[in-house]
Amino acid sequence: GAAAVIAGNEYLAARARRAGAERVEVIPTVIDLRRYTGRPAGGRSPVIGWIGSPTTAQYVNEVSRPLDRICRRHGARVRLIGARPGSVRGLEVDYLPWSEDDEIPFMLEFTVGIMPLPDTPWTRGKCALKLIQYMGCRLPCVASMVGANPTVVEHGVTGFLARTHQDWEDSLELLLYDADLRRRMGEAGRARVEERFSLHRAAPRLAELLRE
Repeated sequence: GAAAVIAGNEYLAARARRAGAERVEVIPTVIDLRRYTGRPAGGRSPVIGWIGSPTTAQYVNEVSRPLDRICRRHGARVRLIGARPGSVRGLEVDYLPWSEDDEIPFMLEFTVGIMPLPDTPWTRGKCALKLIQYMGCRLPCVASMVGANPTVVEHGVTGFLARTHQDWEDSLELLLYDADLRRRMGEAGRARVEERFSLHRAAPRLAELLRE
Protein backbone atom coordinates (compact mmCIF):
# COMPACT_ATOMS: atom_id res chain seq x y z
CA GLY A 1 0.00 0.00 0.00
CA ALA A 2 2.99 2.37 0.17
CA ALA A 3 3.43 5.09 -2.43
CA ALA A 4 7.14 4.25 -2.39
CA VAL A 5 9.49 1.97 -0.52
CA ILE A 6 13.03 3.17 0.24
CA ALA A 7 15.58 0.37 0.66
CA GLY A 8 19.17 0.61 1.82
CA ASN A 9 20.53 -1.86 -0.74
CA GLU A 10 19.51 -3.86 -3.80
CA TYR A 11 18.85 -7.06 -1.84
CA LEU A 12 16.23 -5.32 0.29
CA ALA A 13 14.83 -3.60 -2.79
CA ALA A 14 14.38 -6.98 -4.50
CA ARG A 15 12.60 -8.33 -1.43
CA ALA A 16 10.24 -5.34 -1.49
CA ARG A 17 9.49 -5.82 -5.19
CA ARG A 18 8.71 -9.51 -4.65
CA ALA A 19 6.35 -8.49 -1.85
CA GLY A 20 4.39 -6.37 -4.33
CA ALA A 21 5.75 -2.86 -3.84
CA GLU A 22 4.96 -0.82 -6.94
CA ARG A 23 7.78 1.69 -6.55
CA VAL A 24 11.09 0.90 -4.87
CA GLU A 25 14.00 3.33 -4.59
CA VAL A 26 17.47 2.52 -3.23
CA ILE A 27 19.14 5.10 -1.01
CA PRO A 28 22.22 3.67 0.73
CA THR A 29 23.11 4.17 4.34
CA VAL A 30 25.02 7.44 4.73
CA ILE A 31 26.95 9.39 7.37
CA ASP A 32 27.25 13.07 8.16
CA LEU A 33 30.85 13.83 7.22
CA ARG A 34 30.78 17.04 9.24
CA ARG A 35 31.27 14.76 12.27
CA TYR A 36 34.15 12.86 10.69
CA THR A 37 36.90 15.46 10.82
CA GLY A 38 39.83 13.62 12.39
CA ARG A 39 42.49 11.29 11.05
CA PRO A 40 43.71 7.92 12.37
CA ALA A 41 45.97 8.36 15.37
CA GLY A 42 48.54 5.81 14.20
CA GLY A 43 49.52 4.45 17.60
CA ARG A 44 52.55 2.26 18.20
CA SER A 45 50.55 -0.97 18.67
CA PRO A 46 48.21 -1.91 15.80
CA VAL A 47 44.49 -2.10 16.58
CA ILE A 48 42.05 -4.22 14.59
CA GLY A 49 38.72 -2.57 15.30
CA TRP A 50 34.99 -3.28 15.02
CA ILE A 51 31.95 -1.19 15.87
CA GLY A 52 28.39 -2.45 16.17
CA SER A 53 25.69 -3.65 18.53
CA PRO A 54 25.60 -6.37 21.19
CA THR A 55 23.46 -8.53 18.89
CA THR A 56 25.91 -8.42 15.96
CA ALA A 57 29.16 -8.80 17.91
CA GLN A 58 28.76 -12.57 17.56
CA TYR A 59 29.89 -12.24 13.94
CA VAL A 60 33.45 -11.46 15.03
CA ASN A 61 33.62 -15.13 16.08
CA GLU A 62 33.54 -15.95 12.35
CA VAL A 63 37.17 -14.76 12.09
CA SER A 64 38.51 -15.33 15.60
CA ARG A 65 41.18 -17.78 14.40
CA PRO A 66 42.80 -15.55 11.78
CA LEU A 67 42.52 -12.61 14.18
CA ASP A 68 44.31 -14.59 16.87
CA ARG A 69 47.14 -15.56 14.52
CA ILE A 70 47.57 -11.98 13.28
CA CYS A 71 47.55 -10.56 16.81
CA ARG A 72 50.20 -13.00 17.97
CA ARG A 73 52.37 -12.25 14.94
CA HIS A 74 52.10 -8.45 15.05
CA GLY A 75 51.39 -7.70 18.72
CA ALA A 76 48.04 -6.29 17.61
CA ARG A 77 44.91 -5.78 19.71
CA VAL A 78 41.31 -6.47 18.76
CA ARG A 79 39.01 -3.70 19.99
CA LEU A 80 35.21 -3.86 19.88
CA ILE A 81 32.95 -0.83 20.34
CA GLY A 82 29.41 -1.60 21.45
CA ALA A 83 29.80 -5.32 22.15
CA ARG A 84 29.06 -7.05 25.44
CA PRO A 85 32.20 -8.31 27.22
CA GLY A 86 32.69 -11.98 26.43
CA SER A 87 31.02 -11.77 23.01
CA VAL A 88 34.09 -13.20 21.26
CA ARG A 89 35.44 -16.57 22.35
CA GLY A 90 39.04 -17.73 22.35
CA LEU A 91 40.50 -14.31 21.68
CA GLU A 92 41.77 -11.52 23.88
CA VAL A 93 39.60 -8.47 23.15
CA ASP A 94 39.27 -4.91 24.42
CA TYR A 95 35.61 -4.00 24.88
CA LEU A 96 34.59 -0.34 24.75
CA PRO A 97 31.08 1.00 25.43
CA TRP A 98 29.35 2.78 22.56
CA SER A 99 28.23 6.40 22.75
CA GLU A 100 27.56 8.94 20.03
CA ASP A 101 30.18 11.27 21.48
CA ASP A 102 32.91 8.62 21.73
CA GLU A 103 32.40 6.44 18.67
CA ILE A 104 34.49 8.52 16.25
CA PRO A 105 37.41 9.18 18.66
CA PHE A 106 37.45 5.45 19.42
CA MET A 107 37.46 4.52 15.73
CA LEU A 108 40.31 6.94 15.02
CA GLU A 109 42.44 4.74 17.29
CA PHE A 110 41.93 1.79 14.93
CA THR A 111 44.57 0.71 12.44
CA VAL A 112 42.13 -1.36 10.36
CA GLY A 113 38.35 -1.70 10.54
CA ILE A 114 36.65 -5.07 10.03
CA MET A 115 33.17 -6.33 9.15
CA PRO A 116 32.93 -10.12 9.24
CA LEU A 117 29.53 -11.68 8.40
CA PRO A 118 28.16 -15.15 7.80
CA ASP A 119 26.13 -15.52 4.60
CA THR A 120 22.46 -15.67 5.67
CA PRO A 121 19.21 -14.02 4.49
CA TRP A 122 19.46 -11.64 7.45
CA THR A 123 23.06 -10.54 6.84
CA ARG A 124 22.45 -10.10 3.10
CA GLY A 125 20.10 -7.29 4.07
CA LYS A 126 22.66 -5.42 6.15
CA CYS A 127 23.72 -2.06 4.72
CA ALA A 128 27.39 -1.85 5.79
CA LEU A 129 27.16 1.18 8.08
CA LYS A 130 30.34 0.24 9.95
CA LEU A 131 32.35 0.10 6.71
CA ILE A 132 31.09 3.54 5.76
CA GLN A 133 32.07 4.81 9.20
CA TYR A 134 35.57 3.34 8.93
CA MET A 135 36.03 4.88 5.50
CA GLY A 136 34.75 8.21 6.78
CA CYS A 137 37.57 7.98 9.35
CA ARG A 138 40.10 7.25 6.56
CA LEU A 139 40.60 3.69 7.71
CA PRO A 140 41.20 0.72 5.39
CA CYS A 141 38.68 -2.12 5.78
CA VAL A 142 38.51 -5.87 5.56
CA ALA A 143 34.99 -7.24 5.07
CA SER A 144 33.18 -10.44 4.23
CA MET A 145 31.87 -10.78 0.69
CA VAL A 146 28.27 -10.61 1.92
CA GLY A 147 25.34 -8.26 1.50
CA ALA A 148 26.07 -4.64 0.68
CA ASN A 149 29.76 -4.99 1.60
CA PRO A 150 30.97 -5.43 -2.01
CA THR A 151 29.08 -2.28 -3.06
CA VAL A 152 30.85 -0.25 -0.36
CA VAL A 153 34.40 -1.63 -0.32
CA GLU A 154 36.35 -1.44 -3.58
CA HIS A 155 38.57 -4.49 -3.33
CA GLY A 156 42.21 -3.50 -3.47
CA VAL A 157 41.35 0.21 -3.47
CA THR A 158 39.60 1.08 -0.20
CA GLY A 159 40.19 -2.26 1.50
CA PHE A 160 39.82 -5.98 0.94
CA LEU A 161 36.88 -8.38 0.57
CA ALA A 162 37.42 -11.81 2.09
CA ARG A 163 35.73 -15.19 1.61
CA THR A 164 38.01 -17.55 3.55
CA HIS A 165 40.05 -17.46 6.76
CA GLN A 166 43.15 -17.32 4.59
CA ASP A 167 41.77 -14.26 2.80
CA TRP A 168 41.24 -12.56 6.16
CA GLU A 169 44.71 -13.42 7.40
CA ASP A 170 46.44 -12.36 4.18
CA SER A 171 44.53 -9.06 3.99
CA LEU A 172 45.19 -8.10 7.60
CA GLU A 173 48.83 -9.16 7.29
CA LEU A 174 49.31 -6.88 4.31
CA LEU A 175 47.59 -3.90 5.92
CA LEU A 176 49.40 -4.17 9.24
CA TYR A 177 52.73 -4.51 7.44
CA ASP A 178 52.31 -1.61 4.99
CA ALA A 179 51.56 1.80 6.48
CA ASP A 180 51.63 3.50 3.08
CA LEU A 181 49.00 1.10 1.75
CA ARG A 182 46.82 1.86 4.76
CA ARG A 183 47.13 5.57 4.10
CA ARG A 184 46.30 5.25 0.39
CA MET A 185 43.31 3.01 1.04
CA GLY A 186 42.12 5.28 3.84
CA GLU A 187 42.16 8.34 1.58
CA ALA A 188 40.44 6.41 -1.22
CA GLY A 189 37.78 5.27 1.23
CA ARG A 190 37.13 8.79 2.41
CA ALA A 191 36.74 9.96 -1.19
CA ARG A 192 34.28 7.13 -1.91
CA VAL A 193 32.15 8.08 1.08
CA GLU A 194 32.15 11.73 0.00
CA GLU A 195 30.98 10.66 -3.45
CA ARG A 196 28.39 7.98 -2.62
CA PHE A 197 27.67 7.55 1.09
CA SER A 198 27.40 11.04 2.58
CA LEU A 199 24.39 12.80 4.02
CA HIS A 200 25.16 15.69 1.67
CA ARG A 201 24.60 13.39 -1.32
CA ALA A 202 21.58 11.47 -0.04
CA ALA A 203 19.48 14.19 1.60
CA PRO A 204 18.40 15.95 -1.63
CA ARG A 205 17.33 12.62 -3.15
CA LEU A 206 15.34 11.69 -0.06
CA ALA A 207 13.67 15.11 -0.01
CA GLU A 208 12.80 14.74 -3.70
CA LEU A 209 11.17 11.35 -3.09
CA LEU A 210 9.13 12.70 -0.18
CA ARG A 211 7.90 15.61 -2.30
CA GLU A 212 6.96 13.24 -5.13
